Amino acid sequence: MNVVMIGAGYVGLVSAACFAEFGARVVCVDVDAARIARLDAGEVPLYEPGLDDLLARNAAAGRLRFSHRFDAAIGEADLVFIAVGTPARRGDGHADLRYVHEAARRIAPRLKGYTVVVDKSTVPVGTAREVARIVREANPEADFDVASNPEFLREGAAINDFMRPDRVVLGVESGRAERLLRELYRPLNLIETPILVTGLESAELIKYASNAFLATKISFINEMSRLCERVGADVHAVARGMGLDGRIGRKFLHPGPGYGGSCFPKDTQALIRMAREQGVPSRLVEAAVEANVAHKTYMVEKIRGALGGVVSGRRLAVLGLTFKPETDDMREAPALAILPPLVEAGAILRAHDPHGREEAAALLPNTVTYCDDVETTVAGADAVILLTEWNEYRGLDLVRIRRLMSGNLFIDLRNVYEPAQMEAHGFAYTGVGR
Repeated sequence: MNVVMIGAGYVGLVSAACFAEFGARVVCVDVDAARIARLDAGEVPLYEPGLDDLLARNAAAGRLRFSHRFDAAIGEADLVFIAVGTPARRGDGHADLRYVHEAARRIAPRLKGYTVVVDKSTVPVGTAREVARIVREANPEADFDVASNPEFLREGAAINDFMRPDRVVLGVESGRAERLLRELYRPLNLIETPILVTGLESAELIKYASNAFLATKISFINEMSRLCERVGADVHAVARGMGLDGRIGRKFLHPGPGYGGSCFPKDTQALIRMAREQGVPSRLVEAAVEANVAHKTYMVEKIRGALGGVVSGRRLAVLGLTFKPETDDMREAPALAILPPLVEAGAILRAHDPHGREEAAALLPNTVTYCDDVETTVAGADAVILLTEWNEYRGLDLVRIRRLMSGNLFIDLRNVYEPAQMEAHGFAYTGVGR
């Protein structure tokens, strides 16, 4: 089966590599010639565990290649996936579809024979029909269908999510399109992956509804964490008690500094805009977004309070900058909302992150100092702020850390450590919801 993947970003690269691993012949196309040159040279332009090996193996096997030319293999493709960025549009929060539309315009004149054009990008309801209109207008003779096949990839676990998904959603309107997509995903039959076949609009909405619901769970438990602090409860006990209810489940009931990343912030905003356009209230999602913003602000106040209200001149060691571990992604990371106010208040920041340093340096105040290791970061610090729960921060040498610090304040915004453990090592410990 011949597949063309338009877009060599996060979703495009992971999907291209995994389809190639399934046995398809895949060409990954991107207009960024420099990016393609890096990929041809074996350099992966983003951090995702296992992706470099998967790309290299399938490229060496001849199942995967890269191109910056749109005419590369489209005429021979059975399926052409559109996996370009759909960032939130400035000013109104709508998903910016310019790259999707441009991809459709470039694909259209190059189609030969029956082809399924598949939206892989996260797109608002109605996008598949708009893509079909663009293709049909540009090439009235084209024999094609448009389908929606949303991705459900977690950064840091994307390959496993693709190879062992909870479900595959196929939004189709013809038997031909369904058969081709089922054939592409046939290797997943061995693990009995549920394949849900729906209409176009339902498939498009499933992605947004899923992310909005998960974002709401995060905002809910973070609000509960603040209540726990006031009444003397432990948010982890509350979350466990909730999660044992099969109707609720444990996942995404983990308190922290608020959600971020490439999906939840933009997808919740896009869903709110879609609902408003249809005259349908979306108060729960709106409240989840507002609660997330407020919670990040509260994290700043929590740090101020732990410092006794005096921030100016305090030396703070920050462990972790990306929005979650196992990624270099800084998009909407809590660090971007929490650290600048501390810098503005006069704090002196040193930071460490295993993979996010370069991205963070372009977004955070230029007075932040970046260190190559944890020990240098914490040396002489009045306080440590654990902001992202990278594995290497889960087993810190607490005796060594305490000796290196000038102060003894440990602000754990991911609740990695137990309060009693930290106090036994001489730390004044502050967590979330405890």
